[in-house]
Amino acid sequence: METNDQLKEIVRQKYSEIALQDKDVNASSCCGATGCSTEIYNIMSDDYTEMEGYNADADLGLGCGLPTQFAKIRKGDVVIDLGSGAGNDCFIARAETGETGKVIGIDFTPAMINKARANAEKLGFNNVEFRQGDIEHMPVTANIADVIVSNCVLNLVPDKDAVIRDIYRVLKPGGHFSISDVVLVGNLPDALRKDAEMYAGCVAGAIQKNVYLSLIKSNGFTNITVQKEKVIVVPDDILNKYLGTAELESFKAGSTGIFSVTVYAEKPSDAACCPPGCC
Repeated sequence: METNDQLKEIVRQKYSEIALQDKDVNASSCCGATGCSTEIYNIMSDDYTEMEGYNADADLGLGCGLPTQFAKIRKGDVVIDLGSGAGNDCFIARAETGETGKVIGIDFTPAMINKARANAEKLGFNNVEFRQGDIEHMPVTANIADVIVSNCVLNLVPDKDAVIRDIYRVLKPGGHFSISDVVLVGNLPDALRKDAEMYAGCVAGAIQKNVYLSLIKSNGFTNITVQKEKVIVVPDDILNKYLGTAELESFKAGSTGIFSVTVYAEKPSDAACCPPGCC
């Protein structure tokens, strides 16, 4: 059984490789983990190409939703993107917040930070920056962000409660987040959960949908809303690598499901600070 630190290192190494891959390789895989399906081109991600601010060089095809589409970003907002990768969501957020706002991307993979900074420099954006750090302990001060977005990243972090707690710390009172992620309904077979490649590919690191929403509520957020939800259909050529015939039939016949959800929640406007001891 890997420790949290070991799991994070698996993800760091995998996403360092992904930063150097072509988008077509990433998009035909399980969130960029490997070229693991011959049945479909794109397992997880939605199409960004029509959104204002879209930059092809920054799109690695790793998302599982369009959180910036639902994030209610206004001109002048301070926006933070968790797990910012090559910067795609940051550049789309910048189109919403404009020149008077500020966008901060946070990623713990040096290769991704370097790629994102190079993309920002090419675009000439002086109000978009990228910081290396863990999203459980963001390298930003408390009560700074109007909006936080993230796309298919929290499921990769072992301590999701710590991430949600730090989101609360960083948001201004009255601020909100819109986060796309992978969640489960029912029990995923052990053979899928134990495989590190699938972990870095967004599925085995996911938690139950009801637990995910409960973590958000228990950390003090209000007006929790599932803005979008879709079933992620895992093709047989992937499942067959991990499940026997009987287990595959049971999986398909049961109530188990893998979903992409985009969740919105607000930090109460009367929250003067985060819980005692963290500000």
